Amino acid sequence: MSSQEDAPVDWAALRYTALSEELDEDQRWTTWRTVDRSSRGPEPWPRWLVTSQGALDTELGLLKTGKEADVFLLERAVPGAESCLLAAKRYRTAEHRLFHRASSYTEGRRGRDSRENRAVRLKSGFGRQIEASRWSQAEFATLKRLWTAGIRVPYPVQVDGGEVLMEFIGEGRGGRTAAPRLAQCDPDPDQLRWLWAQVVEGLIRFGALQLVHGDLSPFNVLVRGMDGAEPELVIIDVPQVLDLVSNPNGVDFLHRDCRTMAEWFVRRGLQVDAEVLLAEVLSAAW
Repeated sequence: MSSQEDAPVDWAALRYTALSEELDEDQRWTTWRTVDRSSRGPEPWPRWLVTSQGALDTELGLLKTGKEADVFLLERAVPGAESCLLAAKRYRTAEHRLFHRASSYTEGRRGRDSRENRAVRLKSGFGRQIEASRWSQAEFATLKRLWTAGIRVPYPVQVDGGEVLMEFIGEGRGGRTAAPRLAQCDPDPDQLRWLWAQVVEGLIRFGALQLVHGDLSPFNVLVRGMDGAEPELVIIDVPQVLDLVSNPNGVDFLHRDCRTMAEWFVRRGLQVDAEVLLAEVLSAAW
């Protein structure tokens, strides 16, 4: 008998063979292999992402509660082996939302299935589920497009019904602490200039895609690495992203995004101009 055959069994690594009913209430089998390939993130998949069929998803707690969706911290791990942290954004059905998007955001956005459209109009139970799924699908598709274009957004892992799984933007030891929002930060003058340069870069790249965030503010931007000289700015919350050209409100929303961001930096002592930023973004778009 070989030494390999004599090696002790690593029972922790084999835990995934347990029956599903033995899982804790906050656990489930990974849904990575159960979703359609088109519902997974862009390839090549990041090296940190766990794609093993034997992984467990364990819910670790609530990160953020919002008007349309809640965000939870999820650990995807093969027990005793590889693991990664994910943010699980779960959209509520229409009757449980505290806010409804204005039609000015969604103008021109319709599903192709007339049965689904009719259900949404009639606000049936099926229609409410479809509406929640459309928002999650819209955010996932947008994240994929932005990520592929090199814009700093969380990596989109997968979408399944009304749930979007994405990269957890963490700080601290092991990256297990959520990165702060820009609104919570107090950057020094050098960091302020560095962060503004990333705002400009991000909006210009949006413009090159002829897209507008539509709700950009210091509350929809995360910052990691604030303890260093060059913190990284990450844009989040993109389900309402709209087309700059086809949406008649596109330029107005872009102007508001530029003004909101510029005003925050001006209040902290950096003299920037929203109108100049608007012109740069429009120049990139046309």
